[in-house]
Amino acid sequence: MSENALLETHDVRVRYHDTHDALRNINLTFCPGEVTALIGPSGCGKSTFLRCLNLMNREIPHCHIDGEIDYHGQNINTKKQNLYDVRRNIGMVFQSPNPFRKSIYDNIAFAPRQHGIKDRARLDEIVEQSLRRAALWDEVKDVLNKSAYALSGGQRQRLCIARTLAMNPEVVLMDEPCSALDPISTHAIEETIGAIKAEGICVIIVTHNIEQAARISDKTAFFLLGDCIEWNTTEVIFNNPHDQRTKDYLTGRFG
Repeated sequence: MSENALLETHDVRVRYHDTHDALRNINLTFCPGEVTALIGPSGCGKSTFLRCLNLMNREIPHCHIDGEIDYHGQNINTKKQNLYDVRRNIGMVFQSPNPFRKSIYDNIAFAPRQHGIKDRARLDEIVEQSLRRAALWDEVKDVLNKSAYALSGGQRQRLCIARTLAMNPEVVLMDEPCSALDPISTHAIEETIGAIKAEGICVIIVTHNIEQAARISDKTAFFLLGDCIEWNTTEVIFNNPHDQRTKDYLTGRFG
């Protein structure tokens, strides 16, 4: 395990039906308090890799994941790994906002209740704290009992971030969280990412928005056709990429 690493992959390979390689030998390191952007053309393996990190690909029939995924130095890519423990610590925010058909309050309180927290005062505290961390509290504090479906798209996505934060994860995975949002909502999400990064949370985000990757990330990994072509600080990737394919992608020659 590299120094300061929280999550690290070693030769991660994903294949379907024992034949088609979706990913080949991915070696990346993720640290606390850093944002890593995964960029590349559609279908290059970014989201597939992201889903490896909290073992979501395990639920896909005929999908095989080889290699090590080390969390705190322990390989979690094993058949005996407890998925609930992994996903409590490595949370996920999806491309489309997916709130539960419950109230705003119950969306946030759902996971803590499932993990045994029943005290109302403690749940109230978790709900408020989580919504504040997602910059949503001031907008919904007077309507917590309303359906989450009454919220706008941007508010729903921040609610989903708050729902993830309710379990105090160390890692938050985000798969194109702003792709369906307007610029104002996108800005609010990006501010939230900056805030949780400042708390020491490790954020790994898949984005097709090159400008967004440049704005919010500390490190960037460029994927192409199942390979990680280049991984470095965002400054180096955008200003002095070492691989011509990275430069071609960033300058719009393909993708």
